[in-house]
Amino acid sequence: MSGRPTAEHVAGWADEVAVVGERLGRHFARSEPRRRAIGYVRGLLSDAERKNGWQLAEHLGDPTPDGVQHLLARADWDADAVRDDLTRYVADHLGAPGGVLIVDETGFLKKGTKSCGVARQYSGTAGRIENCQVGVFLGYATSKGRALIDRALYLPKEWATAAARRDAAGVPEDIEFATKLVLARRMVERAVAAGVPAGWVTADAVYGSDYRFRIALENQGLGYVAGVRSDFAVVSGFRQARAKALLAEVPDDGWHRLSCGDGAKGPREYDWAVLRTNSPEPETYARWLLIRRSVTAPEDVAYFACGGPPGTTPGELVRVAGMRWAIEECFELAKGDCGLDEYEVRSWVGWHRHVTLSLFALAVVAVIRSRVPAPRRKGGARSWSG
Repeated sequence: MSGRPTAEHVAGWADEVAVVGERLGRHFARSEPRRRAIGYVRGLLSDAERKNGWQLAEHLGDPTPDGVQHLLARADWDADAVRDDLTRYVADHLGAPGGVLIVDETGFLKKGTKSCGVARQYSGTAGRIENCQVGVFLGYATSKGRALIDRALYLPKEWATAAARRDAAGVPEDIEFATKLVLARRMVERAVAAGVPAGWVTADAVYGSDYRFRIALENQGLGYVAGVRSDFAVVSGFRQARAKALLAEVPDDGWHRLSCGDGAKGPREYDWAVLRTNSPEPETYARWLLIRRSVTAPEDVAYFACGGPPGTTPGELVRVAGMRWAIEECFELAKGDCGLDEYEVRSWVGWHRHVTLSLFALAVVAVIRSRVPAPRRKGGARSWSG
């Protein structure tokens, strides 16, 4: 959106927050936690410098953060039920044909050893191993907008098997160790069961390199464009080859320069090539290897395992590949403007409650943005029908 918002825009924003407040209110039997939950989301959307307990309490008009802490730790409400409502809200307002589900994780840097799931583990946020919590998230992107619709706190093995730590952090008894891949599969399954209009899934190589993850998507009838490592093995014709070995076999006229979406500096243009690979039932579900090469640094190459309807064009695979950046934008906005990483809770319940309300705040922003007409672009996008 360019220029100053009009009075009509501001009124529309206030109306949308009120609508979401009514949705949230249905999940609370008592008036006090209901008021605080709605006020909490409003506070997350406010211009407060930090979205911690004290500042959100101040936004609510409370003299201390005790009420906010009660909302996140002890009040009677189900964060998973609110998450399900969040999924429906996003699907209702942003749902569109060609929707893409996006799997990714992000780290939350922490000090000490008390916060649920905290451990020395790799954080993509920091780009190195740090003392942190890791959350796995499911994003959703369409031509109307993008939002985060599901979340799961990763519980490392050393936590999953430590009864004393589990009890102290309030980890439910039925929660067992689950890899990030399993958490991701469960979230995709929930989105499909909820009727989210999506035909595709995209993810990075952490998920795309796992055979069971890709097969689970195929079994649900979803297409996918998922990153894989350069040593990823594919079967093409009567031979098996590594992805990096197939790179040298792409003829000069096999490369096509296309944008996979707009970035901060304009269209993200790359050279792309696609190779058909074997699949058990190619007439009903096809597989490909998609290769992306940098325009300015040809040695910078990325590979994607793809699956989907046989009639899928290479241009559609490129479009889906480009959607993965949408979840990075969601993380940036959620952490920068919706307090996603500014919580002061240590428990399992507290983490899921805060994060769910933060994602709802992010969804409000996405829905409001979807109602602002997009600026006109000059020229047309190039296509590759293959």
